[in-house]
Amino acid sequence: MRLVGEDGKQIGVIKTSDALAYAQERDLDLVEVAPDARPPVCRVLDYSKYKYEQAQKQKAARKHQQQITIREIKFRPKIAQNDYDTKKGHIERFLRGKDKVKVTIMFRGREVTHPERGVALLDRLAGELSEISVVEQTPLQDGRNMTMMLAPSKAIMAEVKDGQEEREQHEPKRRQHHHEAKAAARDEAPATNNQAAAPDEAPATNTESSAAPNPATNGSATPAPATDEAPRAASSATASDAAA
Repeated sequence: MRLVGEDGKQIGVIKTSDALAYAQERDLDLVEVAPDARPPVCRVLDYSKYKYEQAQKQKAARKHQQQITIREIKFRPKIAQNDYDTKKGHIERFLRGKDKVKVTIMFRGREVTHPERGVALLDRLAGELSEISVVEQTPLQDGRNMTMMLAPSKAIMAEVKDGQEEREQHEPKRRQHHHEAKAAARDEAPATNNQAAAPDEAPATNTESSAAPNPATNGSATPAPATDEAPRAASSATASDAAA
């Protein structure tokens, strides 16, 4: 196999066992990077670090990749002015949201014999939205439908990009404030618990005070049998006197 060192320089064509020994001496991995080549190409590197770097590159590529959604708004050739204004507002909102808009004119019955009405309506719409959009596809009739594609203008795309960069700049500060708020909440939590624990001691004091009379009650109940015996002694003395 053809071996490439950890610094990217070619070592040459060597045996597989020698390549493994070369990698083990440097505490690195032997990775086959071009299996279809003749001879196959292997590289000495730290495989875990290599996988991490590849994942970071893919993440960065997805971050800078723009995802554009195509929306569709449908008109009629004889649309009322209020409906026209409402639908135009939706198109403007989609364009400012960095989405493309497919505008469709639907013809019914004999309306299809007057395609110029659809073209006039689409041209009017494109002219009113010329500051925030560009016509990516001119009016094109397909059966009973006529379509036109509008895309966000460069000015709108620049505004969206500036907004994303500004959010990325403020994101670390926002996260720092969030962590500080959580730390402050954790610091205040024990004090709140200590204050809430004070009322729990009150029932214990009441229990002791309520339990205090129990010995007195039991003690006062002890002489009760003696009180009962006194009448018996008096009655027995009266009976002896009467017998005498």
